[in-house]
Amino acid sequence: MIEQLLKTSATRFVSSYLVLSIDVIICIVSFSVAYLLRFNFETSGLNRADFLYCLQVIVGIRFLFFLLFRPYQGIIRHTSLEDVTLLVYAVTLSAVVTAVGSFLFWQLTGRVSVYIPVSILLIDYFSCLVLLSVSRFMAKAFYWTLRAGNGGVRQPVLIYGAGETGLLTRKALAQDSIQRYTVLAFIDDNPYKIQKVVQGIKVISRQEAYERYVRNRAVLPQVILAMGTVDLRQKNAITEFFLQHHVSVKTIPTVGQWIDGELKSSQIRDVRIEDLLGRAPIQVVNPIIGKQLRGQVVLVTGAAGSIGSELVRQVISHKPHTIVLLDQAESALFDLEFNLRREFKTVLATTNLILKIGDVADEVRMYHIFRDVKPDFVFHAAAYKHVPLMEEHPYEAVRVNVLGTQIVADLAIQFGVRKFVMISTDKAVNPTNVMGATKRLAEMYVQSLNHQTGKLHQTRFIATRFGNVLGSNGSVVTVFRQQIQAGGPVTVTHPDIIRYFMTIPEACQLVLEAGTMGKGGEVFVFDMGEPVRIAELARKMIHLSGYTVGKEIQVVYSGLRPGEKLFEELLSNNEQTLPTHHPKIMIARVNTTDVNEIKAVLEELRYRLVEGDATKLVRIIKLVIPEYISKNSIFTALDSQKPEAVEL
Repeated sequence: MIEQLLKTSATRFVSSYLVLSIDVIICIVSFSVAYLLRFNFETSGLNRADFLYCLQVIVGIRFLFFLLFRPYQGIIRHTSLEDVTLLVYAVTLSAVVTAVGSFLFWQLTGRVSVYIPVSILLIDYFSCLVLLSVSRFMAKAFYWTLRAGNGGVRQPVLIYGAGETGLLTRKALAQDSIQRYTVLAFIDDNPYKIQKVVQGIKVISRQEAYERYVRNRAVLPQVILAMGTVDLRQKNAITEFFLQHHVSVKTIPTVGQWIDGELKSSQIRDVRIEDLLGRAPIQVVNPIIGKQLRGQVVLVTGAAGSIGSELVRQVISHKPHTIVLLDQAESALFDLEFNLRREFKTVLATTNLILKIGDVADEVRMYHIFRDVKPDFVFHAAAYKHVPLMEEHPYEAVRVNVLGTQIVADLAIQFGVRKFVMISTDKAVNPTNVMGATKRLAEMYVQSLNHQTGKLHQTRFIATRFGNVLGSNGSVVTVFRQQIQAGGPVTVTHPDIIRYFMTIPEACQLVLEAGTMGKGGEVFVFDMGEPVRIAELARKMIHLSGYTVGKEIQVVYSGLRPGEKLFEELLSNNEQTLPTHHPKIMIARVNTTDVNEIKAVLEELRYRLVEGDATKLVRIIKLVIPEYISKNSIFTALDSQKPEAVEL
C-alpha cells in the first residue's frame, strides 16, 4: 500500500490551496497562543470581542502577504532555504504592517481596544515563523523517510566530494523514482572536512572508505565522483584506486549539461576512458570564429565522417548562411542530415543545409559543386586515414588524399574561396606509411599555393595537425570497446607503442581556430601533453568495463601492423614552432616547396595511376619526401635503393 502511495505521489503534489489553508490555520493557532502567553493564560479577564478583532486583523493582513509572496506554491517535499526566505518576508512584513497600522488606528480613534500590543506581535512573529517552517520540514522529512524505508534492494553509494556538488548529487539520488540508493558516506581529500558530518552523513578519507566499505565486503558500493572541477591526475588516481578493487566508479556531467539547471540521477554515468585522457582538455573560445562564419557559405568535405560531422555541428552553431555537406557515403550523409535537423531545428530555420554526394577526386563533380554553391570557407576533412589499408592500397591514398586535395584546392582558388583549411595528421610528420606520406604531400601542395610568385589570389590555405581522435570511426578506443564487449581478447600491437590523443570536439575546435587565426601557409599543431601508452589504455578500459585483466579479459600483443611505428611526432626534425595567442596551439615552421615543382610531381602521380603500379607510386613520393622511411612494410626495400630522379 505504501509503495503504491509513493508511486502515485511521485508525480502528484499537494494542492497549493491546501497548503495555504494549513498556513492560515497555523497563523490562527500562533496568534492565539501568543495572546494567551501575553496574559499568562488568564482567560477570565479577556475580552472575547477584542481577541477576535485582533485575530482577524493579523490573520487577514498575513493572508494578503501570503498571496503577495506565494510561499504556499512551493513543493513541500523539496522545501529549501529559498522557501523559508519567502515565509520570512511574508511574516515579517505582515507583523510590521499590523504593528504600525494598529498603533496609528489607536492614535487616530482613541480606542485602546483596537491596539495590538507589540509584545503579542513579537511572540506571534517568532512562533508563527517557527511553526510554518517546521511544518514544512517535518512534512519533507516524513516523505523522504517513508520513501527511504520503502522499496527493495538498495544500491550502496559513496559520494567522492563533500562540497556543493556532492550535496547536489545526494539530492539527485534521493529523488530517483526508480532506483533506490543508500549513501554510506562522503569521501573527501580535505583533511579539515574528514570526520565532520554533512546533512547527517559522515565525511571520511579514501583509505577509511576502503577499510569500512570495500575491504572484505561481499556487496561493493558504487563511487560517484562529485568534485566539480578536479585535476585530471587526481581523477586518474582516484579511479585507479577503486578500479583495482573492482569498485564501479561513476561521474556526473558538467554543470552546463544539467537538465534545466538541475542534476538528474539519470545523468550519472560510468567513467569513460575519455574522462581519463592523459591531459586537461584544450578549450578554444574565440568570438572571432562566429564573426567570420556568420552569414557565410561553408563547405565541409568528408562531412559524414567522425571529424567532419562534429565540425559541421560546430559550424552550424555559428549560424552561417549556408552549410554544404559533401561526402561519398550516402547512408552516413542521410543519417547526419536527419540528426542535424533534429538537434539544430531552430538554427536550421535560418541556415540553409545542403547535401552533396560526390568524390573529391572526381574533378567534374567537384567543379559543379563549387560552381553551384560558391563557398566562402572550405574545411577539407575528406581523406583515407587507415594506415594498414592504405599500405595495401596506395592507389586510393594517392587518388583521394593527394589528387583529391589538389582538385578541391585549385577550385577554391578558381571560385574565390576566402579560406581553405586542410585537416592533416601527426602521421604526416616523418612518415613511415603511405597514408602519412600522402597527407604530407597534400600539406606541401596547399602550402605552396600561398607562395606562388606572379599570381595573386584571395584564398588563404591553412593546415592543421593533430593526433589520434578518441571515438572516431576505427580508432583504437572503438576497437577496444568492441573487443571487450565480445569477451576479449584485447589486441595491442606492441607493449611499448604510444600515441597522442584528443577528443573529437577538441579536434574540430582546432580546425575552426585555424580558420580564424590563419593568414595563409601555416601548419597549426597542438600541444597535446603527454602521450598515452596503448597497453595501459587497454588495461584501463578493461577495468572500467568491470573486468580483470588477465582473468576475464586477456591482453594479447599482435605485432606492429604494416606502416605502423611505435610513436608519432607532431614536428619533423627540421621543423620548429612559433607561438600563437593560444598557449596550446602553435605554428610549425615547415619548408615550403615551389608550387610548380609540386604540380609536376602530382601530374606524374596522376599519370602513374593509369599503370596501377603501387611500387612506382610510392617511389615517387619517397623522392619528393626524403624523410619518408617505411616501417614494417612491403615498401621498406625502396629505402635501400639508389634514389632516381623522377621523370617529369
